[in-house]
Amino acid sequence: MATTADTATRPGVTTGRRRMADRDGVLAWAFLVPSILYIVALIGVPFVLAIAFAFSDVSAGDPSFDWVGLRNFEAVLDDPVFWRSLRNTFLFTVVSMVLIVLLGKVLANILVADFRGKWVVRFLVLLPWTTPVALSSISWLWLLDSIYSPIDWVLRQFGALGPAENVYWLGRPDLAMGSLIAVHVWRLVPLAAVIMMAGLMSIPKDIDEAARVDGAGYWRRMFEITVPLVLPVAAIAALFGAIFTFTDMAVVRVLTRGGPNDATQVLASWAFYRGIDGGDVAQGAVIALFLFPLLLAAAVLILRAVRRIEVR
Repeated sequence: MATTADTATRPGVTTGRRRMADRDGVLAWAFLVPSILYIVALIGVPFVLAIAFAFSDVSAGDPSFDWVGLRNFEAVLDDPVFWRSLRNTFLFTVVSMVLIVLLGKVLANILVADFRGKWVVRFLVLLPWTTPVALSSISWLWLLDSIYSPIDWVLRQFGALGPAENVYWLGRPDLAMGSLIAVHVWRLVPLAAVIMMAGLMSIPKDIDEAARVDGAGYWRRMFEITVPLVLPVAAIAALFGAIFTFTDMAVVRVLTRGGPNDATQVLASWAFYRGIDGGDVAQGAVIALFLFPLLLAAAVLILRAVRRIEVR
């Protein structure tokens, strides 16, 4: 076995390693190739298969590939549940992201302040994000139970509900959608807060101190210094959150399974129920493909925001 001393006495080997380490082009491809293979295997191949399945009659019972043209697209566009899922996807994403950005900014301002026990508070704030989504959703399933809900018990103690009255959080369409949005916001606010906290901590303190010397108050410093400097970071947090929201169906799956009467279906969950649970792989692929232009637009906006930060 070659030792360090042996290697040191072999100048040819050492020189060869140095030449390899200095060749930026070779090292760049050595680091890029595994990532490219990973993306092609886990994203590119399933995407091509989804496009192929969308023009076929592949199902769970008959995996043979037969070309059917646009028949699956016509069937999906004639389905009222698809349009309800599309509307719910936009409603779910827009309302969630507005609340996540606002609450994340407020929470980030609190977390960057100096107070006793700050690290404990930061740890507790991060818990919803670090908890597995299935586990946290099951906890919320119990909290929103139609009979044994602790939230209903608290409301009864304050007189907001009668002694035998219950709020069917997941049994009424409006309340069910509101509950899904509340749980999703609860999950993603810590991530947005951490991203914005990094943006707040990157602002040079001398800018804030100079504004204080000039007599700028809290709100003037907030809207003329803090918000403009944090805005690119907040945009990235919002767009990442939008992508998570567009593609996430875990909360819907655990809490409502798309009910009641498909009132809380989103595109991701409807594609799953249609393609996997229902066995109609072709129509499930068509529904999933409608997510692509939305995610592509979000990816372009993220890249533009990153480029704007790099220019600054």
